[in-house]
Amino acid sequence: MKSTRIASGSAFWGDMLDPVVEVAEKGDVSYIGFDHLAELTLAIMQRVKAKDPNKGYIGDIIPWTRKLLPITSKKGIKMITNAGAANPEAAGDEVVKVAEELGLAGMKVGIVTGDNIMGRLDEIEKKGWKFKNLDTGEDNLDRVRNRIVAANAYTGADSIIECLEQGADMVVAGRVSDNAMYVGPLMYEMGWDFSSKYTDLVAAAITVGHIIECSLMCCGGGSNLWKVVKNSWRPGFPIAEFFENGDAIITKVDGSGGLCCEWTVKEHLVYEVQDPNNYLMPDGVADFTSIKLEEIDKNRVKVTGFKGKPRPDTLKVCIGYQDGFIGEGHIFFSWPDAMAKARKAEQWIRERIKYLGLQLDELRIDYFGNNILHGEVAPQPSEDIDWNEMGLRVIAKTKTRDEADAIRREVSHLWVAGPVSSSFGVPFTPRPVVALWPTLVPKSEIFTQATIKEVK
Repeated sequence: MKSTRIASGSAFWGDMLDPVVEVAEKGDVSYIGFDHLAELTLAIMQRVKAKDPNKGYIGDIIPWTRKLLPITSKKGIKMITNAGAANPEAAGDEVVKVAEELGLAGMKVGIVTGDNIMGRLDEIEKKGWKFKNLDTGEDNLDRVRNRIVAANAYTGADSIIECLEQGADMVVAGRVSDNAMYVGPLMYEMGWDFSSKYTDLVAAAITVGHIIECSLMCCGGGSNLWKVVKNSWRPGFPIAEFFENGDAIITKVDGSGGLCCEWTVKEHLVYEVQDPNNYLMPDGVADFTSIKLEEIDKNRVKVTGFKGKPRPDTLKVCIGYQDGFIGEGHIFFSWPDAMAKARKAEQWIRERIKYLGLQLDELRIDYFGNNILHGEVAPQPSEDIDWNEMGLRVIAKTKTRDEADAIRREVSHLWVAGPVSSSFGVPFTPRPVVALWPTLVPKSEIFTQATIKEVK
């Protein structure tokens, strides 16, 4: 039975490089997918591109390709990445430059564009489409229109497949869906299309892509089994051995650290899933409730029983817009009376804000070690405990940079104006907020393109 081996090379911007080098060297894989984008990354990258039209891509792509291309070109491994972010063309040019430096003449770099619809929002609206906010229900962009900095659709595997059909050795894309980087190669290898004949098989590719797309998170990272994971400091990234009937075996490089078992695969299978009956992706809809998992050997999990539905008529779009600034400051107090000192510092901050008349959209004051993660649902810290130390995080959302900077300054004033025995770090710089307007767009309005550049 025909099969192919595909691996995950990155889960996010800044992921580890050494595990994917190990995969390339020892994993006997044909493809590696690299996810570098979160929901708001495109807005950040659009701001970078606005300052420099030659930027706007994830910088990791340069050292990553410089390290990996000597291995992948020799072994015939193809790489697919969304590190193109807001500027896939520039990212593709950088890959070509690296390949030229390495003497890889003849290598083909595929570039996928078309996800950026920022300049087409008005056009699509004029056709009667409402960009309804999936969180708030608002269906009119007027409130944020003049503050929009990015609008990118989650596109599917279509143009990735087209690049591979044209002989691409590496594909650089913008905002394709995370698992499109796995669906594309698998559909290309198996000769599938998006007709009803292959609906369940495409759902299998979607599901397997979902399982492995977050690198080590199905191999013992972020796991409830963290106590028994071996050598977690040198983890193995996941590999899927995928068969033409849709079955797959999830594994990792022999001898690598981490753990790939039925439970680690299950943990990631339900990660970021709202409706397990309908896992909506641009390439199709997968039903996770039909899946069966079997641990067939050490670090080898067989996944079968895939069911699916046709591609949805709409695609998710993340519209990013400017939404003020964040001001933040930290301060810590030591024993004795650490909690009482921290509470006094909170009172001081709140009174200073009132005294100065600062206008804040939001204010949070958290106690390190007690409610910095759980917020209001955490129990109130007790002053009866003889705390060795206690810290405050003061963080405010404001309309202006000056107001955000005032918060940072007021916390720093506690260094001398607050209770005795305080400690502090480097003050934070005010940072702009990009808020998210999640919405949908008709699939018929999104037109991706595939371009091939050959290394000379």
